[in-house]
Amino acid sequence: MDKGRYELSRNSSKALCIFVCLFVFCLNIISAECQPPSQFEPPNFKNRFRRISLSILLGIITGFIFALLFAFLVRCFIKHINKTPILKGPVVFSPKIPPKTLQSALENEPQLLGSSPNGKYYKAVLDNGLTVAVKRLEPFEDCVKNKAMKRKIQRDFEMLAGLRHRNLMSLRAYVRESGGYSLVYDYVPMGSLDDVMKRVRENQLELKWEFRLRIAVGIVKGLHYLHFICDPRRLHYNLKPCNVILSSEFESRLGDCGLATIVPNFCRAASGYNAPECFQSRRYTEKSDVYSFGVILGVLLTGKDPLDPFFWEAGNGGSLGHWLRQLQQAGEAKEAVDKSILGGGSEETEEDEMLMAVRIAVVCLSDLPADRPSSDELVSMLTQLNSF
Repeated sequence: MDKGRYELSRNSSKALCIFVCLFVFCLNIISAECQPPSQFEPPNFKNRFRRISLSILLGIITGFIFALLFAFLVRCFIKHINKTPILKGPVVFSPKIPPKTLQSALENEPQLLGSSPNGKYYKAVLDNGLTVAVKRLEPFEDCVKNKAMKRKIQRDFEMLAGLRHRNLMSLRAYVRESGGYSLVYDYVPMGSLDDVMKRVRENQLELKWEFRLRIAVGIVKGLHYLHFICDPRRLHYNLKPCNVILSSEFESRLGDCGLATIVPNFCRAASGYNAPECFQSRRYTEKSDVYSFGVILGVLLTGKDPLDPFFWEAGNGGSLGHWLRQLQQAGEAKEAVDKSILGGGSEETEEDEMLMAVRIAVVCLSDLPADRPSSDELVSMLTQLNSF
């Protein structure tokens, strides 16, 4: 729409330029034709031709200058009316969220759920009974020096709100506050994968292989949507268990999609989930997201945290990925699988799926991005595990 509007304005400017030139040209010819000869000089064809030529030249120059000036004014006017206004107050993308109700809920101190280097998470209940999750980003308005940057952030948030997939946390609203922004999402009581895996390690929750595989498939489908389906294609940039939200049926929904490229000074601290190239060349691609998924798959399989001191012990490779690779190459991949899901009721088919999943995790954790599969290939691998 904007491109068509720009083309229309440009074509209109050209047409106006031509019209003004012709108009001025005709005026000069008429004035030259109507000018009476001097009383002291007889009519002379050469003088008359010279006056007409001079009039034509002056008409063209004058018309060109006026046409350029007029086109410039038209362009400035169109650019001004097309400029995105900086919105104030709640910007809502869901009909279920009344703006005034949301503003009122945020002004009252909502329930704190957790925090991260980039902000705090809250639970808020609106007057209409709807419960939402709110992420209050750390203040960064000092980094936004001009209105153009504010408009860019606003457009980026609107683009995030347009992402619609069952395995993504869709942005329902945002509020520009003093110093920063509050982002509003659907509230999911189960919490994040990070919360669930902590409960598993503390023996407070039993998470069977069926649900772990379902979680992994949901994450890959969310990445596949970002990498191949949405337009323009996007990267997650910050994939880790605390950004994987789980429903009561253990369906995965990815949060914080693309925030690293929107929010100035976004902190993506080393967490064991970042690909090697993020530190070596500071280059991030879709294969970097795949590496992060490989670490999450390794966590689901082993039950271990990638920052566990266990991996730094002698002979354990120094990381979750290197440890898994060592065991697979030695033919001992079964030793890596969480004992709570291996044996004791797990069928032979499930054990085969787990061992194949170890192989998938290892290839996702390859040091070279080119050696990792795409999210498109991973969807096929994981959804058809039981056919291998």
